[in-house]
Amino acid sequence: MPENNQKIITRFAPSPTGFMHVGGVRTALYAWLLAKKNNGTFILRIEDTDKEREVPGSIDHIKESLKWLNLDWDKGPGKEDSNSYIQSERLPIYKKYAQKLIEKGLAFTDPYSTEDLDSFRKEAEENKEPFLYRNHRPENPPIWDGSSPLRFKISEIKKYEWNDLVWGDLSAGQDALDDFIIIKSDGYPTYNFAHIVDDIEMGVTHVVRGQEFISSVPKFLALYEALGVNPPFFVTTPPIMATDGKKKLGKRDGAKDILEYRKEGYLPEAMINFLALLGWNPGDDREIFSIEELIEAFEVKGIQRSGARWNDQKLDWINKEHLKKLSKEYVSKEIQKKLLENTKTKDSEFAKNNEFISKIYPVIFDRINKWSDIDKLVEEGEIDYFINTPNYEIDKIVWKDSNKEDTKKYLNEVYKLLSDSSDFSSADNIKNIIFDYATKEGRGHVLWPLRFSLSGKEKSPDPFTLIYILGKEESLKRVFRAIEIL
Repeated sequence: MPENNQKIITRFAPSPTGFMHVGGVRTALYAWLLAKKNNGTFILRIEDTDKEREVPGSIDHIKESLKWLNLDWDKGPGKEDSNSYIQSERLPIYKKYAQKLIEKGLAFTDPYSTEDLDSFRKEAEENKEPFLYRNHRPENPPIWDGSSPLRFKISEIKKYEWNDLVWGDLSAGQDALDDFIIIKSDGYPTYNFAHIVDDIEMGVTHVVRGQEFISSVPKFLALYEALGVNPPFFVTTPPIMATDGKKKLGKRDGAKDILEYRKEGYLPEAMINFLALLGWNPGDDREIFSIEELIEAFEVKGIQRSGARWNDQKLDWINKEHLKKLSKEYVSKEIQKKLLENTKTKDSEFAKNNEFISKIYPVIFDRINKWSDIDKLVEEGEIDYFINTPNYEIDKIVWKDSNKEDTKKYLNEVYKLLSDSSDFSSADNIKNIIFDYATKEGRGHVLWPLRFSLSGKEKSPDPFTLIYILGKEESLKRVFRAIEIL
């Protein structure tokens, strides 16, 4: 960790080349938590030097994704600052650093064509040797004028050793080093060069990134050394694995744009909670965290080395636990909002009725893990009987060892009991009205046709809950209709 009370500065530096993958978001989260835990600074930097792969709108998408998750940045696009945090707007800075390397004899113009390089690679392949550019380094390269690539010259071929705050002591042999391009012929810097210049300029103390960059660390160290700057602390995160644990999570395994999860109705607090635990252990058995609790608990030493499997069921469970923290009033409004947005229920008088929503709240809440599950319940007809009068077959109204005449008699008596009663304020009160009669005649004989006449479903809440939610008038109307059909 930083010495002499040095302030911790972290950064998240995505490329605007498409949607925000959950792996990138988790990297941002760990960098954000590290900064917040230590009263440090979290920077958002856009690394847009690969113009061929840039996707229009991606920068706004990155910002929207972070804002949804409440991962606000202290410095970066949209913040009042005289500096730019978009790499394509920082080209003079990279050229200044490139010139320093040229003056030290540590950068040179690459005079070779693509065909030349292909010929060198073919020769190495024929000799069964690895291709190393340094074996073809030009003796008198032309002066760099920006029209050709600029390469960094590895001045000393040696073994590099470094410490990673997650992985401990690491090292790489001489074959990991070779001259590499730092400025392309289009004038844009490569990632290997630009991110190091930016981290130096922005005072980044901790670089949080994935395992795929470990093999490139010797290049980074050589550049830091050439520029006379001490490298930052490296914090290498484990990969997020597919559900089978055999490979990294990718599009084919169900990886989605992070904002798809917003569209599906996941809470940002739940997504943050879930992602934090994908590769980090708090040191105890806690699984549900508020963002404040995560900040307090987060320690780099808790980041694991092994990959963590993506688990949709675990995400749903965590989201449900966060839903439980919301007030009944808030959840009821969201339920009503979803019903009024759905084409099947938007014109229903029930969906517009606040009292009805308050009554149906427990039934719906028990069956959802995220807001989009409400649409699923509607589409699959799981709560259709609350909104519309059900249609059903006569034979299904009758209990398995009863008959139509007896069933009609049972429903008539229930109809009379309900008509003569006035207290429908709870399901328990309604149960008290009917239950003695049902017990006398046989609960299945009475309660099955009653429930089925109310819902038209073989599986639904108990009849007392149904009557309580539907209300006296609607319940009597449905029981009477069943009697008429019989």
